[in-house]
Amino acid sequence: MSEFTATSPAAPEGEEPSGRPTREQAEEAVRTLIRWAGDDPSREGLADTPARVARAYEDWFSGYRQDPATFLGRTFSEIAKYDEMVILKDIPFSSHCEHHMAPITGRVHVGYLPRKRVVGISKLARLVQAFARRLQIQERLTAEIADALQRELQPLGVAVMVEATHACMTTRGVNAREAVMTTSRMLGIFRDNAKTRGEFLAAIGK
Repeated sequence: MSEFTATSPAAPEGEEPSGRPTREQAEEAVRTLIRWAGDDPSREGLADTPARVARAYEDWFSGYRQDPATFLGRTFSEIAKYDEMVILKDIPFSSHCEHHMAPITGRVHVGYLPRKRVVGISKLARLVQAFARRLQIQERLTAEIADALQRELQPLGVAVMVEATHACMTTRGVNAREAVMTTSRMLGIFRDNAKTRGEFLAAIGK
């Protein structure tokens, strides 16, 4: 099993073998939250909400059922001796904060300097989505994307920058609606060489 794959302890009685609660248990938990919020989960407008929420969770947190390493497993060596950086910017993502389960939305910029092999660009976007579709904090998301690229492709270096807004701060608490958080992780030549790092930042408009 890859180190990326989420694992669960043995399932208590009544749960699925994976340790996940059943869909019925998940839907009942939503009904409990609706009652706790002060509404009636049996009224017409809310009757189907628990099932809808369960389906939404399957999508929002599908990253737990994916192994991000598989997206980087197929690489290409016929690159005509290409030795400049590869950059994919403005990859949109949606995630959820692990502290409040509120949405995190933003974009990711990814760059790497290949040693001998490259990966299909769609796989970079899939890698971002696999890590984003889990309960996250932005700092860890940034590190996970960069570390996976470095480990699987073994390039000369990796650069990742994430820009995002956090609903846990923009819609509650301090209500800082215009705040955007930026995080980055530079590995290899992007960390050690200021010129290379500057080329990446210029390419993504920073």
